[in-house]
Amino acid sequence: MDRSELSALVRARIASVMGLLETEVTEKTDLREEYQVDSLELMEIGARLESALGVRIRVDDLMEMKNVGDAVDSLHRLILERA
Repeated sequence: MDRSELSALVRARIASVMGLLETEVTEKTDLREEYQVDSLELMEIGARLESALGVRIRVDDLMEMKNVGDAVDSLHRLILERA
């Protein structure tokens, strides 16, 4: 999976959890600042991404991600390490 495909998948999963349109979620979207995402929503997003990607995402890593682009970059690294 290349980075652009991963970005689309991440944005789709976030939109699904948050009840947003996929077009509302960009790589610059800061979920905490713009949508006041809480820890339960963040954990749900993480769980859906783990299931879709077959990787383990640490809770600490989820909490450190500032925006959607950070999440995509971090997940891309995880996928590359797994390969």
